[in-house]
Amino acid sequence: MIEYRNVRVALLGAGSVGSQVARLLLEHGDELASRAGAGLELVGIAVRDVDAQRDVDLPAELFTTDAASLILGADIVVELIGGIEPARTLVLQALQSGADVVTGNKALLATHGPELFAAAEQVGAQLYYEAAVAGAIPIIRPLHDSLAGDRIVRIMGIVNGTTNFILDLMDRKGSTFEDALATATELGYAEADPTADVEGYDAAQKAAILASLAFHTSVPLAAVHREGITHVTIDQVRAARKAGYVVKILATAERLTDEDGREGVSARVYPALVPESHPLASVHGAKNAVFVEAEAAGDLMFYGAGAGGVETASAVLGDLVSAARRHVIGGPGVAESTRSELPVFPIGTVRTSYQITLHVTDAPGVLSTVAGVLAKHGVSVETVEQTTTGAAEGTATLVIGTHLAREADLADTVVALRGEDVVLDVTSVLRVIGA
Repeated sequence: MIEYRNVRVALLGAGSVGSQVARLLLEHGDELASRAGAGLELVGIAVRDVDAQRDVDLPAELFTTDAASLILGADIVVELIGGIEPARTLVLQALQSGADVVTGNKALLATHGPELFAAAEQVGAQLYYEAAVAGAIPIIRPLHDSLAGDRIVRIMGIVNGTTNFILDLMDRKGSTFEDALATATELGYAEADPTADVEGYDAAQKAAILASLAFHTSVPLAAVHREGITHVTIDQVRAARKAGYVVKILATAERLTDEDGREGVSARVYPALVPESHPLASVHGAKNAVFVEAEAAGDLMFYGAGAGGVETASAVLGDLVSAARRHVIGGPGVAESTRSELPVFPIGTVRTSYQITLHVTDAPGVLSTVAGVLAKHGVSVETVEQTTTGAAEGTATLVIGTHLAREADLADTVVALRGEDVVLDVTSVLRVIGA
């Protein structure tokens, strides 16, 4: 049997994930080679500063600042720089040179995915990105390969560990949002500037990737409806638990039919009430989980570490072994299946249900007034709970659960309620997912 030559691997970036990829590749090279069918030779690591302090002790001779030259001598390029530039330029250079690319760059894929996949297809290269969504959890390959013959109806994911950690502390420990964020920052789950996490930007990028893959349609990041968790209060979390729900921020990708009978897709990120009986309700700490609903396979859930250097390195190395096998076997890369090109519907098209908490005057006729507003907008009431506990004299709290309705109608209902004299304040609006 003729042995295949070593597959040359160039690594771009040596941060928390990149340094772990390099360490594992050097330490477990023989074992990885037996799985790939060829030796995996790390030919260099491109960084901005070769003298920077790093968590892992790696051979100094591997480091270079000349990423362009390193790419030209590689069969596979692993991009772990993050961000848009220079990552986009370097990935395009790698693909155009015929090299396969492994990346964990969710921002790059969500923003420039179609361009990168087209560049790979032009030269028969392959772009691998398992690490771009949910860290160590294998979700990209199951959607890309295992479920390619099925029809996916909906994906709901807890895909940001920082926000799940914060909401979980609020739910289980009674922490305020501010205190939970401070704890997350202290433990290293949240960045010094947590905006990308707590405002939902990170989850929206992942939602765009999942929706594009699941529905074989290019879903641009700009089409993903996004809401963060900064407005979620401890009172909302407590009320949710009392009603049998847990507050989670979900990235949802869903196949829909609009009022004209057209099929399309929706991608959105927002905090929602998850029934305690749903598997996603039991996802604690900084863990991630992706719940897939498929017509033939039924309900599937993928759970595990959504971040972390060594955990995410596992996903990168899995892609690296797959890429090396392709080199050994030969043949062109498999193009992305984005041929359906279904329309991406706006958030108003989605059918959902709301839990609306109102601060109202405690007087006869208030309930009928509120019910009239809902009926006028085509929204029917499923549950009503009224209490004067904790309310100022002459006022009451009204918690209304609605049946499924169009998001646009529900949003208009909330606006109309704010305009009623008997409604002193709309204190909380949260969407409810089905059990």
